Amino acid sequence: MSNIKVILIEDHDLTRVGIRTALEQRGEVEFLGEAVNAKDGLALIKEKQPDVAIVDIGLPDMDGVELTSHFKQAQAENQALQSVKILILTLQDSEEYVLAAFAAGADSYCMKDISFDYLLEALRVTKEGSSWIDPAIAKIVISKAKTISSDGEDASQTRQISASEPEYDQLVEAYPLTERELEVLQLIVEGASNADIAEKLYITVGTVKTHVRNILNKLCADDRTQAAVRALRSGLVG
Repeated sequence: MSNIKVILIEDHDLTRVGIRTALEQRGEVEFLGEAVNAKDGLALIKEKQPDVAIVDIGLPDMDGVELTSHFKQAQAENQALQSVKILILTLQDSEEYVLAAFAAGADSYCMKDISFDYLLEALRVTKEGSSWIDPAIAKIVISKAKTISSDGEDASQTRQISASEPEYDQLVEAYPLTERELEVLQLIVEGASNADIAEKLYITVGTVKTHVRNILNKLCADDRTQAAVRALRSGLVG
C-alpha cells in the first residue's frame, strides 16, 4: 500500500506536536505539513493536496466544521482536490457539534481520545474512500434523528443532513431496502456485530450476513462503516 499523505490542522501546540511526531514515526505515513488555524489550513490543503487532512474542530479563526464546509465548496470547483478527504478530530461529542460536522460533509469523525493505532486505521480507511465514524458519534446522530422525527423540530437541520449527499437518495429510491434490512442497518449503525444482530432479531448469523451483503450492494458501500455513514446522511435510520 502506498504512503498516506497527511496534513494536520490543530491549534493546540502539545496535541499538534504529539500527533505529528507519532505520524512521522510511521513508515506508511508521509507527513506533508501542519497549520494552527483554518485560514492557513485551507491554503495548505490546496497547496499540498494530501490524501487526508486531519482537522481539529476547535480552531481559533473558524471551527473545523466551517473549514470543512469551505473546503467542500472549493473541492466542487477544483478537480485537483477531488481525492482529498477530511477527518474531523474532536473532543466535542455534543449533538450540536456532531450534527454540524456531519452535515458539513466531513469524510471521517474521530474523538481525540482515540488510540493512535485506531487513528492510523481511520487514516487508511479514509484514504481508501470509505468513512470512519466513532460509534458514540453515530449513536448521537441516531438519537437526534429520532427526537426530530417525534417532535417535528429542527426540520431545516434534518434536511441539511439528508441533502449533504443527494446521490444517496437516488440509491435508496432505485434500490429500496426491505423492512428487515432497515432493522439490520440501524443495528449496524449502532455498532452491533453480526452475532448481536442475530440475537436481537431472532435470526441466524448466516441470515444476518445475507442481509448485510444486500445492504452493502444496495447502498454501493464497500464496508459496514461506509454503509452506516450513508444511512445516516440519507436519513434511512431516522
